[in-house]
Amino acid sequence: MTIIRQYIAPFIAILVFFAALVAVSARIFLPSDMAAPAPIEEAIPQKQAAAVHPILLGVNYSPNPVGEGGFWLS
Repeated sequence: MTIIRQYIAPFIAILVFFAALVAVSARIFLPSDMAAPAPIEEAIPQKQAAAVHPILLGVNYSPNPVGEGGFWLS
């Protein structure tokens, strides 16, 4: 168990570090238009949101809020 803790786990951590370093450094070798961040565009608004039943949203549209004269408190 100590071999895993002393040799294998640190080796895996260093291997992951170098893999991330290579992935990040690869941007140097990309063409200049691909190395730039992606352009930000405004979101296209949807014409109409999907119809969802109010019960599924947990919204209470009853005229008497709970605790103020509900049918079980009368």
